[in-house]
Amino acid sequence: MQHIAFIGLGNMGGPMAINLVRAGFSVSGVDLSAEALQHFSENGGKAAASVAEAIQGADAVISMLPAGRHVEGLYLGDDGLIARLPAGTLVLDCSTIAAHTARGVGRAASDAGLRFLDAPVSGGTAGAAAGTLTFMVGGDAANVEAARPLLAAMGKNIFHAGDIGAGQTAKVCNNMLLGILMAGTAEALALGVKNGLDPAVLSEIMSKSSGRNWALELYNPWPGVMENSPASRGYSGGFMSELMLKDLGLAEETALQSHAANPLGALARNLYESHVAEGNGKLDFSSIVNHFRH
Repeated sequence: MQHIAFIGLGNMGGPMAINLVRAGFSVSGVDLSAEALQHFSENGGKAAASVAEAIQGADAVISMLPAGRHVEGLYLGDDGLIARLPAGTLVLDCSTIAAHTARGVGRAASDAGLRFLDAPVSGGTAGAAAGTLTFMVGGDAANVEAARPLLAAMGKNIFHAGDIGAGQTAKVCNNMLLGILMAGTAEALALGVKNGLDPAVLSEIMSKSSGRNWALELYNPWPGVMENSPASRGYSGGFMSELMLKDLGLAEETALQSHAANPLGALARNLYESHVAEGNGKLDFSSIVNHFRH
């Protein structure tokens, strides 16, 4: 595989596509944002004017889109990519969507002779930029191996979770836990600060104690505690709260479909729903700490 079409060059997709370019692949990218296209072009990518232009001669197609409806709109229907890509094309959807949506798109792709994988990621914008993402992949093992050079150019950890849709199930479990951990970390820090503790000192104490977790150690929600975290730059440039709300909604939907208990996930979803309703949807999800500060 030499020529890759990359659809969706946002906060996650843009750095991922650039890492493919740096790894020596020829990458044609497309996005609705002119700014994203310009940044991609400045970093060696080929900015395409349309999806049709991007996929010309592509050995593989990678998509990173906001929601399931965008993925279905891209791939399905008479004008969708499944009807236009040659048989044998490798297709990786890295969006975070419902597992049943991934399975539906995957079935249609497989019926058309395409090699489809759902491959959502974890690691945030920093991991996307550094090429250290974790990929949770669903699909045929042979297709996973075929995609491994692409995945390795963008990430550090590649897990084959199972059949098509399994990657999305793993991702929704992970992000549900992340939302719970971030809300709990924010609540604990706010409690300490309201009782006179320095948030940096409390963070250090908890990171060396039984309360340690990823949100506390690598993505601290309190402003000024961690220099490179979104909290120290006005909660900009990270994983938007509205996307965390979407993922917690996917977890709740998955739990309902499988008759699984979801009390903490549902509570985290309610917290983020209130946070987004108050106008914080575009802020990084660590901004949930402000819910506990007032």
